[in-house]
Amino acid sequence: MSKREVYEQKTEAILFPIVEEYNFELVDVEYVKEGGTWYLRAYIDKPGGITVNDCETVSRRLSEILDEKDYIEDSYVLEISSPGLGRPLKKEKDFKRSLGKEVEIRTYRMIDKSKEFTGILKAYDDSTVTVELADKTLKTFEKGGIALIRLAFDF
Repeated sequence: MSKREVYEQKTEAILFPIVEEYNFELVDVEYVKEGGTWYLRAYIDKPGGITVNDCETVSRRLSEILDEKDYIEDSYVLEISSPGLGRPLKKEKDFKRSLGKEVEIRTYRMIDKSKEFTGILKAYDDSTVTVELADKTLKTFEKGGIALIRLAFDF
């Protein structure tokens, strides 16, 4: 397991009881390097949406514990935020919640002369995602070939 994965798992374990206490959902935790700076990001949500005050409350609680446990070797920036409208579907609960809804899929490689697909999420398992396209055909994608999958939204 990589250092990044260890940090993410440890942070999830610490965060889970905190977000549960406030009846929030822990959407994701990521430890990423951007422009030479490490970021430890946690995405939280709740029905009706997360507020800045919610993020601040969770951030303060998590920060205290992270300072105490001190398991992350690098210096980093801690960010707690809402996952936003364009949040990707990553975990099983994301796929389950999105069944029957319209999703956008971007693939790494061209499939039928396209890398972008939109359709209704009909099924998923550990390795595949199946959508119903506009012409009512079912198309199954290998998860490993999907660069991004998220709920579709129109403005």
